[in-house]
Amino acid sequence: MIKINLICVGKLKESYWRAAQEEYVKRLSRFCKAEVREVPERFTLKEEAENILRLCRGHTIALAVEGTGVSSETFAEKLGALCDRGEEITFVIGSSCGLDGSVKRSAKELISFSELTFPHQMMRVMLLEQIYRAFMILSGSVYHK
Repeated sequence: MIKINLICVGKLKESYWRAAQEEYVKRLSRFCKAEVREVPERFTLKEEAENILRLCRGHTIALAVEGTGVSSETFAEKLGALCDRGEEITFVIGSSCGLDGSVKRSAKELISFSELTFPHQMMRVMLLEQIYRAFMILSGSVYHK
């Protein structure tokens, strides 16, 4: 079973974000082993980067505003291709201050969900939902509609 890691800076303090995260991790369990790893916010992005880079495994995708925008279908195709190759996948979500350049440079790709700015807690749930949606698209489910 493919492993998908989410490395996120900061903790989910609100119970509703934690509940949403747990729900999507549970839903994903039929498709992959999803694990969310939290690294503490630090005074500098460089300090955060050291902790993030230690946890990156396999094909790393960083979420960044300057990344390439993708549709849900394209995201599903990318995820499917990585799964077909049996690659472990790591997604990285930075803090409200973003990601250090070293994390962006070490990633195989940068993707952007929008030109809008979202709270990183919400982005974590949105990413999990899109990963779930991708697997549902790949399985031919009507969930995507």
